[in-house]
Amino acid sequence: MTSVSSQRKPVALVIGSGFGGLAAAIRLGARGYAVKVLERLDAPGGRAYQHKIDGFTFDAGPTIVTAPFLFEELWALCGKKMSDDVQLREMKPYYKIRFSDGQVFTYQGDRAAMREEVERFSPGEGKNFDAFMAMSEQIYRIGFEKLGDEPFNSILDMVRIAPDLLRLQGYRSVYGLVSQFFRNERLRNIFSYHPLLIGGDPFRVSSIYCLIAFLEKSFGVHSAIGGTGALARGLAKLIEGQGGEIRYGADVKRIVVESGRAVGVELVTGERLRADIVVSNADSAYTYRTLIPPHHRKTWTDARLQRQKYSMGLFVWYFGTNRRYDDIGHHTILMGPRYKSLLADIFRRKVLAEDFSLYLHRPTATDPSVAPKGCDTFYVLSPVPNLQGGQEWTLEAEGYRKRIESWLEENILPNLSKHIVASRVTTPLDFRDRLNAIHGEGFGLEPILTQSAAFRPHNMSEDIANLFLVGAGVHPGAGLPGVLSSARVLDKVAPDASAFL
Repeated sequence: MTSVSSQRKPVALVIGSGFGGLAAAIRLGARGYAVKVLERLDAPGGRAYQHKIDGFTFDAGPTIVTAPFLFEELWALCGKKMSDDVQLREMKPYYKIRFSDGQVFTYQGDRAAMREEVERFSPGEGKNFDAFMAMSEQIYRIGFEKLGDEPFNSILDMVRIAPDLLRLQGYRSVYGLVSQFFRNERLRNIFSYHPLLIGGDPFRVSSIYCLIAFLEKSFGVHSAIGGTGALARGLAKLIEGQGGEIRYGADVKRIVVESGRAVGVELVTGERLRADIVVSNADSAYTYRTLIPPHHRKTWTDARLQRQKYSMGLFVWYFGTNRRYDDIGHHTILMGPRYKSLLADIFRRKVLAEDFSLYLHRPTATDPSVAPKGCDTFYVLSPVPNLQGGQEWTLEAEGYRKRIESWLEENILPNLSKHIVASRVTTPLDFRDRLNAIHGEGFGLEPILTQSAAFRPHNMSEDIANLFLVGAGVHPGAGLPGVLSSARVLDKVAPDASAFL
């Protein structure tokens, strides 16, 4: 291996260039490290990779920015302004939520307008919305502001927050807490679906995630001009401006551990790179099961990883049309005829149901640059079982795509099949083979209470010194605010570069 002592600065190696890895690299660069990011794909972003097909630009994964200050903070660490590199546009409304009978709820940031929508759906429940938002704010103040970037290194940290968890009813599910405020079943669905955006079943994840409603209200729901990939490219530019390096096509075979310390990595090519600290933005289960030999792992053994519950899989169809559908907004949630039982099919029974709920993304509603003139760019996402369900996606994918196409054509995108000119499908197999999610899951470990905070893989490895983890699979969890906050935790658990001088 190359000697670290010959380097001008201590070296930090970051495995993966998802948003957690990019944010970690910037923070470590600001703390004096010479940073090298190792990315197995040919561009940054991880799940936020962009596909480009015949003039259409498709964001592969996240499309919603809900806490822009976390991005602005990274630019500020480099003495720059985010607005110089990336433009965000606030969504008005945030989403439209359409039920199977055609009824539509317009979800927006304006408090009075939201109260009116709630009243329209269920007269007399406007006051219940106000009460729910007051609870969401309480949860946000503790769960996000106070604990979102705090390390949870032991069970004692959980004991410390237990009184707050009890007071805020963190032992309830999101759906359970929402149901205390709303009588109308559709309102219960509207205000409980948010955990699906981070891989959780609303009937199982902790009600702490009810904070999302207040987070959205406080900072808005935004989209990046040029797509979320523009944010990834902007962060990569910051790393390079700090003097850091991003190596694409660099596939890590293993993390090298000597005397209980991470000292570098070995690539699949056989090349070895030495480092003072190693940060893995790879899926946490993949990091432990594949990159670190079992004899170095007392905490995250293969048996323990097998017992964990993993988030659902995602079926995503990206398509471009040679016409525009101007009556479709930027974000549309399409609720299927079932809610609780469909989620049970996906998360617990792990069967591929005949019906589905969908998220339809039409970025050209805001940003025409992501499609040729007069055209539309779409992606439609369907939560599905992860690969533990045993589905044969090589056989199932096209039939499932056609069912979605037919439903969209019959309900909201007339004559769709005649206007498709670009198409690509992603299934849980792609998440396993391309993104190293061991069960093809979309968001790492499911964020249930017994797999959160200290019960989740720690940001600082429990067994291996100088090994740190960021991203969806560690505290505080998935979603852009979660993975960016996981990199914030490094400021408290990773040493400054001066410790190695």
